[in-house]
Amino acid sequence: MTRMVASLSALIASIVLLVSGNAFLMTLLGIRLSIEGVSPDTIGWILVCYSIGFVLGTLSVHRIIGRVGHIRAFAAFAAVSAVAALLYPMAISEVFWSVLRVLSGFSIAGVLVVIESWFSSRATNTNRGALFAVYTLVFYLSVAGGQLFVNIGDPANFMPFSLAAILLTLALVPLSLTRMEAPVIEQVQRISIFTLARDSFSGVAGAVVCGAMIGGFYALGPVYATLIGLDVAKTSTFMASAIVSAMILAWPIGWLCDRFDRRRVMFVTALVAAGAAVAVALIGTFNLWLLTLFVGVFTGLSATIYPISVAITNDRLETSEIVAASATLLLSYGVGSVIGPVVMAQMINLLGPEGLFFGNATFLLTLAVITSYRISHTVDVPVAEQEHFVAAMPETSPVLTEMDPRNEEFTESADVEAASEEQRQAG
Repeated sequence: MTRMVASLSALIASIVLLVSGNAFLMTLLGIRLSIEGVSPDTIGWILVCYSIGFVLGTLSVHRIIGRVGHIRAFAAFAAVSAVAALLYPMAISEVFWSVLRVLSGFSIAGVLVVIESWFSSRATNTNRGALFAVYTLVFYLSVAGGQLFVNIGDPANFMPFSLAAILLTLALVPLSLTRMEAPVIEQVQRISIFTLARDSFSGVAGAVVCGAMIGGFYALGPVYATLIGLDVAKTSTFMASAIVSAMILAWPIGWLCDRFDRRRVMFVTALVAAGAAVAVALIGTFNLWLLTLFVGVFTGLSATIYPISVAITNDRLETSEIVAASATLLLSYGVGSVIGPVVMAQMINLLGPEGLFFGNATFLLTLAVITSYRISHTVDVPVAEQEHFVAAMPETSPVLTEMDPRNEEFTESADVEAASEEQRQAG
């Protein structure tokens, strides 16, 4: 397994550079817009354009990659994202920045499809669970690490934007130099959201609500921190700690999900996360340590709602439907991530900075009510028949769903080097 991960070092390096650069830029934009005095509702509309572009990208970039190939497509998408990062400080225009956010979301979706399809092509039935875990760990650490770059330079000038562009551009280098053979990308089939909701309404609702909360927090968390008076260093720590909490809490929640009915776990998770959100809204700047603690609990538990939703949905489907259902849940998450920043921005306008967390608490309580209703009106899946819980990530492309360890329809890669690597390890 160690040799397999080493053989993927180029891919991992590209993931680290790309994800950290993109996460850094997202936080930087929220801070810069606040510095420019842009109203929270306008910030919400600008930043939600990234989610719109990302959803459009996941639906269509496979056609571009199929026409020009992986390396050329990767270079084009990475170049567009880097150029967009350089253009932001050149013209502070709401319309211009909105267009750039759509382009950024679309191009990042394209880059992730290329990287994740390469990653998936190296998986076999014996190692894909471990590779899935490695990818998840690298992704979360890169997002958290990206927040710390906000401390470098003044967000009011061009230098941090140049740094973001450098990271996005450097992501080209490791993958461009790889000798791995390009994989074949096949468009992932989807079940319609409404059809899937008939089988697992709780799962779809959880994915949408999670998208709204996480999308709203990523977009407006830096705005909230700026409005309550946190400086740039504290804002970066505030965001990084929230993301690390999401990674840490995934494992204990997974342990509970494998031992208890998952809808009841979702119900309790939603209630506790809602309580943490209300606590954040009430604490404000009263105590920075308590603020950071409750934000970590809120974001950590909120982020687990997506993998719980995937697990609930998979428990009620045939094995052959898992990949299609997972792709549809990603789309549902994307719909939520478009709704979240707009609604949360309006809540901030109405209630002040604490409106962000009162809005999140409302979403969570709504999910708790939906889940409670479904528990009382539908039959539970016995714990012994539940699929194994996997800490699935929403901020990714449908390609990675094929690597989900629960997908028994997975087809092993035909990559000769990967196969021989497994044979050497067996011997």
